[in-house]
Amino acid sequence: MSQRDPLRLPTRDPFTGGDVVVTRLETASGVAIEGRFSLGWVGRLTPQQLDFVGLLLERRNNLQKLAADLGIAYNTARSRFEEIVTAMGAPPDDGSVAPPASAPSPAGAAAARRREILRRVAAGELDVDAAHDELRGPTG
Repeated sequence: MSQRDPLRLPTRDPFTGGDVVVTRLETASGVAIEGRFSLGWVGRLTPQQLDFVGLLLERRNNLQKLAADLGIAYNTARSRFEEIVTAMGAPPDDGSVAPPASAPSPAGAAAARRREILRRVAAGELDVDAAHDELRGPTG
């Protein structure tokens, strides 16, 4: 192999869009390694997305600085970043913050409390008047 500049890494099959499997690696010293190598998460991104990730890392993950340096709106940079995150397999960000799975929402906790009170009435552990008082909650 000649000592010319390397080509850009193709991350997708240019004909089918499918995965690329690397079968030969060569070091600068000329040592060749052959086998079947996956590109891992890199293979899920386009060359342009890889460039964007590289620039973002150079700017220490400062998306606002990257947008300014590229002369694009912050929202455009954010959109490109979200496309990359989604391409890597994460669900799209809808901007909301979900509560931890172990912590029920306030509405879910209230519904669970009502179900428990009704279960106690059905089991004969609680009379209707007491259940009504519990459902109304503390007064004051």
